[in-house]
Amino acid sequence: MKKITFLLISFSFLGIVQAQEKYSFAFNHLALSVKNLDTSANFYNEVLGLKEITNKTKIKGIRWFSISEGKELHLISILNEPVVINKAVHFALSTSDFDDFIKKLDKKHIPYSDWLGVMNKVTMRADGIQQVYFQDPNGYWIEVNSVKQ
Repeated sequence: MKKITFLLISFSFLGIVQAQEKYSFAFNHLALSVKNLDTSANFYNEVLGLKEITNKTKIKGIRWFSISEGKELHLISILNEPVVINKAVHFALSTSDFDDFIKKLDKKHIPYSDWLGVMNKVTMRADGIQQVYFQDPNGYWIEVNSVKQ
């Protein structure tokens, strides 16, 4: 009887696992609540070189940018709710020319740091990937790294 109960429970669990696997997800976009839409839009366009695309919602106070490969960044200025920000909550972008990007940050006087917060220092991960962290005009943390694309 114990073996039959175990088998029934096992088959039930297998059905649950299979049901969970029927969905396939892909990253679509990141939305950020911003205080000043124009200041934020200029930052993402000029510093990261993101191209503005059509805001398909047609709602004023929202601007969309293309990240790459159909991924988007949506800047939303129509909500006035406070946002709690810390470095653990960040998004990361990879660039094929990490050193050139660091020169761009320096040229634009945009402060960056390693993970620990040491200013103008690059983190070198154990796997050889370089990364820096900096903030947008709203305080959101951005990581740029040298992961090969």
